[in-house]
Amino acid sequence: QVQLVESGGGLVQAGGSLRLSCAASGRTSSSTVMAWFRQAPGKEREFVAAIVWSGGSTYYADSVKGRFTISRDNAKNTVYLQMNSLKPEDTAVYYCAARRGVYYRDPLMYDYWGQGTQVTVAS
Repeated sequence: QVQLVESGGGLVQAGGSLRLSCAASGRTSSSTVMAWFRQAPGKEREFVAAIVWSGGSTYYADSVKGRFTISRDNAKNTVYLQMNSLKPEDTAVYYCAARRGVYYRDPLMYDYWGQGTQVTVAS
C-alpha cells in the first residue's frame, strides 16, 4: 500500500502562484510514477502532470505546459507541483496519484490517491 497526503492548496489571484506537495509513505519504490490530476465541478478528472520516480522524466498536459512544474525530493518521498501564472480555469480539486510501472494519463490506471486539495483562482 501507498499512502498519499496532499497539501498547499488555497485561494490565489489570477497570475499568482501556488506550490502543492504530495507526501508518499508505505510501499513506494523506484518504479513508481507519481502524477497530479484535477477535477473541476461538473467535469471529469483530468491529467495535469506526472514524474517517474527513478530517472525523473516528466510529462505535462498541454494546458499547463510552461506554467506548471512537477518535481520530486527523494529524501522526503515528496512530489511537488509548482503552479505559476495561474488562471481561473485552473480552479479545481487537485489530486496526487501513484502507480507502479509505466506512465499513463488515464486516471483509471492509477492505484493510489490522496484526499485532494482545493485550488481556487480568482479573476
